[in-house]
Amino acid sequence: MGLQGKKIAVLVGPGYEDLEFWVPLMRLQEEGAEVTVVGIHADETYDSKSGGLKATAQVGAAQVSADQFDGVVVPGGWAPDKLRRYEGVCRLVRETYEQGKIVASICHGGLVLISAGIVKGHRVTGSEGIKDDLVNAGATWVDESAFRDGNQIWGRVVADIPNFCRELIQALE
Repeated sequence: MGLQGKKIAVLVGPGYEDLEFWVPLMRLQEEGAEVTVVGIHADETYDSKSGGLKATAQVGAAQVSADQFDGVVVPGGWAPDKLRRYEGVCRLVRETYEQGKIVASICHGGLVLISAGIVKGHRVTGSEGIKDDLVNAGATWVDESAFRDGNQIWGRVVADIPNFCRELIQALE
């Protein structure tokens, strides 16, 4: 249980990617971390992109601060395009990064990091669909499964979840 005592926020929103949300959440819990599901609004339930499992936010982003967490995970799917429009979400991600804590993004999650203003000068990866957005925001695109760049963890796509989770857990230990 290498992450006992660690508190991690996992973001969720409408159209989230099932596996990119649930697998890291469960892996963090298995390692002993206390996970808080953070959405746009507290107690709001979101459908996944595939229409599979529903996920309910325990708190809204405006209700929490980076001081409460050791890291934040931004799963992909369609949710990041919605989440990036809320200042509370961007503030949480930006302040977590500024405090030197871990910010992890997989697939389309990088859209939130762009809007939070924290990708410039970093090596990044994610869905090919957001490559231009990341590069235009000043990041350097790398076509790799998963890696750490400073206090950022990047994962490419669903198939890279095992590597993404390993990088995330190792960074939080």
